[in-house]
Amino acid sequence: MAEKKTKKNAKQQNANIAVNRQATHEYFIEERFEAGLVLEGWEVKSLREGKVQLKESYVAIKRGEAWLAGAHISALLSASTHIKPDAIRSKKLLLNRHELNKLIGSVERKGYTIIPLSMYWKNGRAKLEIGLAKGKQLHDKRTASKDRDWAREKERIMKHA
Repeated sequence: MAEKKTKKNAKQQNANIAVNRQATHEYFIEERFEAGLVLEGWEVKSLREGKVQLKESYVAIKRGEAWLAGAHISALLSASTHIKPDAIRSKKLLLNRHELNKLIGSVERKGYTIIPLSMYWKNGRAKLEIGLAKGKQLHDKRTASKDRDWAREKERIMKHA
């Protein structure tokens, strides 16, 4: 007997809003954190429609707080008329003080970068996965590409054997 898809199952499958695929190519991700976002109403509606881009975004630390900068959230045509939506405004990230202190210390002392990796829904709230990362050099990118190709080739060989 076939199971019916419920709304809850459909929501869980569609939990991802946006993924920054370029991040893993450009950086070594050392540690991952989950952060909440302070959003306006029109931004939440746009997120539900999937109108967000994380490609050129980054996380900045200002006055002991983390801010998402450069993320582009396109306003819907049906956005309210009395609000002037700013597509690339900085959004405050909600993190624990312990996590913030760890991020601030790593960025200032060890030369790490904080980058957004993905945005998703969790219990009806928009969450952002951020990563503490070190930049890759050109030779690192080539090595990672070769490793990926070799892994793919091994799978092909094992499949035929």
